[in-house]
Amino acid sequence: MRKLYAVSQLASELAVTARSIRFYEDKGLISPERAGATRVFTARDRARLILILRGKRLGFSLKEIRDWLDLYDADPSQTAQTRVLLEKIDKRTAQLESQKRDIEATLTELREIQRQATDHLSRTAETSKRKSKQ
Repeated sequence: MRKLYAVSQLASELAVTARSIRFYEDKGLISPERAGATRVFTARDRARLILILRGKRLGFSLKEIRDWLDLYDADPSQTAQTRVLLEKIDKRTAQLESQKRDIEATLTELREIQRQATDHLSRTAETSKRKSKQ
């Protein structure tokens, strides 16, 4: 017997809203079955949703995610699609590495400003103590 999920179960498990899941369904990224008026998601739908969410976290567009998901459904002999995906992944990886360097530089600068501000407050507090003792 196969495992089936309701929208609310997936939303809770994956920490997303039911509306987000319906959005991905509307975009054709997942295709739940129907049991009457109720959407029923399979383990395959769950796995696809996990990949969609991972792709979004990594900054991929819905189009790029669709291309990625299509690879799972494609004929394994479709190497051209795989090459295109790898090129996109390489490009996105380079962008993320650049952003990471920028973030690290910004964090270093902020820590230095924080240290200087803390030192300034300490000196100001010491000066105030000395003046109040006089």
